[in-house]
Amino acid sequence: MKLKIKKDDEVQVISGGHKGKKGKVLEISRKPLKLRIAGVFVQTHFDKKERKQFEKEGFVDYSNVQLVQSAAPKTKKRKIVKKKKS
Repeated sequence: MKLKIKKDDEVQVISGGHKGKKGKVLEISRKPLKLRIAGVFVQTHFDKKERKQFEKEGFVDYSNVQLVQSAAPKTKKRKIVKKKKS
């Protein structure tokens, strides 16, 4: 299935608890159709080994977001080879 939203696109949450927030797509999980968006649905985690607390974005459902701005398409670099005059 082809998705309209890709990594590095800017999206806005249109429904749910984080309605109205905007951010850049960090990761897309295709099987459950969920997105990880920068600055949206930030969760606090505790690492028992290092005994440190850190924050990490959680997943938001694909149907709850709207595309605001698409990321610039990546251009392919082509190497130009000049022919020698003989």
